[in-house]
Amino acid sequence: MGYAMSDAIDQLCINTLRFLALDAVQKANSGHPGMPLGAAPMAYVLWQRWLKHNPVDPHWFNRDRFVLSAGHGSALLYGLLHLSGYALSIEDLKQFRQWGSKTPGHPERGHTPGVEVTTGPLGQGIANAVGMAIAEAHLAACYNRDGHTPVDHHTYAIVGDGDLMEGVAAEAASLAGHLRLGKLICLYDDNHVTLAAGTDISFTEDRLARFAAYGWHTIQVADGNDLAAIDAALQAAHADTARPSLIAVRTHIGYGSPEQDSFKAHGAPLSDEDVRRTKQALGWPQQPTFHIPDAALHAWREAAARGREAQAAWQKVLADYVAAYPGPGAELQRRLSGALPADWARTLPQFAADARGQATRVSSGKVLNAIAAQLPELFGGSADLDPSTKTALLSCGDFNPTAIAGTDLQGSDSAGWSPAGRNLHFGVREHAMGAVANGLAVHGGVLPFTATFMIFSDYMRPPMRLAALMRLHVIFVFTHDSLAVGEDGPTHQPVEQLANLRAVPGLIVIRPCDANETVAAWRVAVEARDQPLVLVFSRQDLPVLDRSRYAPAEGLRQGAYVLREAAAGTPQLILIASGSEVHLIVAAAERLHAQGIAVRCVSMPSWELFEAQPQTVRDAVLPPAVRARLAVETGVSQGWSRYVGDAGAVLGVDRFGASAPAPRLLQEYGFTVEHICARALALLDK
Repeated sequence: MGYAMSDAIDQLCINTLRFLALDAVQKANSGHPGMPLGAAPMAYVLWQRWLKHNPVDPHWFNRDRFVLSAGHGSALLYGLLHLSGYALSIEDLKQFRQWGSKTPGHPERGHTPGVEVTTGPLGQGIANAVGMAIAEAHLAACYNRDGHTPVDHHTYAIVGDGDLMEGVAAEAASLAGHLRLGKLICLYDDNHVTLAAGTDISFTEDRLARFAAYGWHTIQVADGNDLAAIDAALQAAHADTARPSLIAVRTHIGYGSPEQDSFKAHGAPLSDEDVRRTKQALGWPQQPTFHIPDAALHAWREAAARGREAQAAWQKVLADYVAAYPGPGAELQRRLSGALPADWARTLPQFAADARGQATRVSSGKVLNAIAAQLPELFGGSADLDPSTKTALLSCGDFNPTAIAGTDLQGSDSAGWSPAGRNLHFGVREHAMGAVANGLAVHGGVLPFTATFMIFSDYMRPPMRLAALMRLHVIFVFTHDSLAVGEDGPTHQPVEQLANLRAVPGLIVIRPCDANETVAAWRVAVEARDQPLVLVFSRQDLPVLDRSRYAPAEGLRQGAYVLREAAAGTPQLILIASGSEVHLIVAAAERLHAQGIAVRCVSMPSWELFEAQPQTVRDAVLPPAVRARLAVETGVSQGWSRYVGDAGAVLGVDRFGASAPAPRLLQEYGFTVEHICARALALLDK
């Protein structure tokens, strides 16, 4: 690509970017000045000469994606957005890190125009970028035809030393190299400094050799102010279509300031005197602050004209594609809009009553494949656990590099492997799996899901938290959900994990009790749109309830519902449970009923869905007048007090599990009908 360079105007544009960031940090008396001062030249070359974007329409589909993985350098991104012509004013820059501003301390998706992804927790951004690049490669393989390429864009990221230290970045980079994501290009702000000191105290491996071993194309730029060298490196990265590229640009944190190359420039404003000396060193006027020379603004704003032209050209490409391939064209447009087909749920199974039943992970697999037949956007996989989580999409092929690289993988059966395949094999990389799924959702056109054992949700909590913060439509599937994992013991028996996930604002957690609640859970998950969801399934078989005797499973949609009412009159006692424990309270209620006690059974698969209901609905399920309540769940009791009140009790697991067959474990931990009845009767005796 490239544009003719003029040293004078280039330097003016770069210094404008530097000092907008510096002045924003200084006015806020908070922030990270060092990274913008050092990384401004490479950001300028990328944004002015390579990045395909339209500031007037930040969401047009075929734009290049840009991720500032080193999110602490947010002042640099806000300067790029303002100067390029996004809806971010100079007043917004002056309100950096202040209440209600569009310029928060770290970039937030959906809050600031032009910010693709929320970053700041290091390593997450580069893993998100991997997900974006996977989505582009997958959609291109699904829809592009000879002479018609409606899907054709790159994903760029600026990463720092801290990013590359984080384990999630290593996991994601390994996966990206394996998948040969040639349209992923990362600029590495190689300044040899982190927050506390120089990298020589903790980070001395050969980073380029490590990424080369992952299968990346690596390039080194010796001088971060050499615009021609940065431009040439980006040209070389574009030319290598079979490998992702890492361009290590040797920069200087706090460039031009008295704190250049010092960790002191990383995370705190410079002193007023140091700001004065920095401006003097780089030939910048001391006043006014937030100074934007007309010539620099004119040069930066040329991005808008280029963006309009690029988008108009793409719209013609899309129109020609739809005319030539009306079926795929309509499907692509629907997928990009996020709309569901009107009849998408018509083939969902309904399960007959069955006393033996099946594990909800098994019924989930059946539902998942019924959905996949109707929704081509369903795309995802597990952390090397498909046979156990039952999340393989049958007859949908595997997303893998064979077709990308044109070569087979040694020792592998590559039949059915293609970038158009819908099974994404993450390998044993749970943390990256979550972050990559976020990138898939951010990109658009796919409905991502992940899967692993419930215990390993701990490895995925940071990306799940960010999914909730960004309101991303990602479905996180967890199986092997309780003590009934059995002999694998406490290392694999989730105890506190449900409570951990329920603590995340905006994350919907659903734990169905049988196959038909599983169907309802998947319907909620697919239709959720702007929220991430966690679906929690059992390893062990669970009966399929006879819905002619019990309330319909669609009650799951309100989070909690009356599954079995007391035989007559007002209940004396309410038993509440989620998941597999619902069957215990149903059996206990039958026994108590035989003793003349009026018991209501409540299935509560989702606290979050229940809390979203009007108070009248919640009171109808849990009448305030009925104070004798017992909640039963094979997890920590934390949080259940809000539903049982001060007159109720919780049968939970407030210690770790043990290694033994599942029936023995449940007996030892008190999850028996007899024990539940005893606890219930004790409540009535109060």
